[in-house]
Amino acid sequence: MSDTCSLGEAMVFNLARTIRNGDLAFHGFGSPLVQLALHLAKRTHAPDLILVAGATYGINPQPPFLTPTSNDWALDRHAECSLDIEELFDLAASGRMRRMFLSGLQIDAFGNANVTRLGGDTLRLKLPGGGGGCNLSCDVGNFTLWTTAHRGAVGKDGRRMLRLVQQCDFVTSLGHRGVDGSSRAQLGHQGGGPDCLVTDLGLFDYDAEGHARLRSVYTDTTREEVALNTGFALRSLDVLEPMPMPDAQAVAIIRALDPLQVHRKELRPADNERWFPLAA
Repeated sequence: MSDTCSLGEAMVFNLARTIRNGDLAFHGFGSPLVQLALHLAKRTHAPDLILVAGATYGINPQPPFLTPTSNDWALDRHAECSLDIEELFDLAASGRMRRMFLSGLQIDAFGNANVTRLGGDTLRLKLPGGGGGCNLSCDVGNFTLWTTAHRGAVGKDGRRMLRLVQQCDFVTSLGHRGVDGSSRAQLGHQGGGPDCLVTDLGLFDYDAEGHARLRSVYTDTTREEVALNTGFALRSLDVLEPMPMPDAQAVAIIRALDPLQVHRKELRPADNERWFPLAA
């Protein structure tokens, strides 16, 4: 076992840390980082986690390994039972779903996310859509946001193409405030909204106004780099905390679950070359 972890493994670990023992949590489609995070939590600090698999809605599956696609019945191996999609939404609407995970091509300062369309009055790009994320984001106890593309690529016009933006072109899933400034409470939603944002540059929580606040950066990242790649005015702790890192046991679990290294495909090639010392 090495004494370092990759950026992807560090992100899996920090996604897993947002799960509490006894939560009922749903990971949705697509992200191997999030899939690994739930299974890591289940095998470490949250053995009583009720894990709902994203494609099959299987309860507490024990897959032999992470498959190249999240829509694979191997991921449902040894599940205790499976839900219908109506039951999944009922769990959220009744207040029993405590945690889910959401991302977007745009994420704004208040945790709204967009996976529907780019462009205001004129459509620039049609995106896949939320697949129920709108409803669930309003009902679930809390949700974790994540992105592996916080560092914005520079376009042909010389401007950075930012993932964290001042305002989403379209709100697919609701954060702490609507586009008119209304709070979740004013809108009548029971869910608590996002409480954590994990990115390739740092770790955010949300302040009393529901605005993203930088808490931690990686050892190869600075507050200034985060600000440069963030489309809204950066709020942060006065003294940033070190980015939490997994220990050797957590890394061993991640690598055993993902021998094909599927999660590395979610990160940019340059980010797959970033390595950090393990926690003691």
